[in-house]
Amino acid sequence: MKAFFDGIQWLFENIFFALHNFLRRLELKHWFAANTINWIFMAICAVAIVYWCKQLVLHKENNEENQDTTAHSFLK
Repeated sequence: MKAFFDGIQWLFENIFFALHNFLRRLELKHWFAANTINWIFMAICAVAIVYWCKQLVLHKENNEENQDTTAHSFLK
């Protein structure tokens, strides 16, 4: 049974967390290189938020938004 759990430990430490270990070692040498993935995710989120806001404005201008308080049965 101990070998089973040792196998799971090896799998996570050597396979699943390989990228995390690489980034941890890279951060000690080059902080900007290690955090590039964070900047990429922030840029993707910023683009998504701008797109979402534009779509909300578009739906509001077309009067497609249902703002009636009786839209949900539990609010009646």
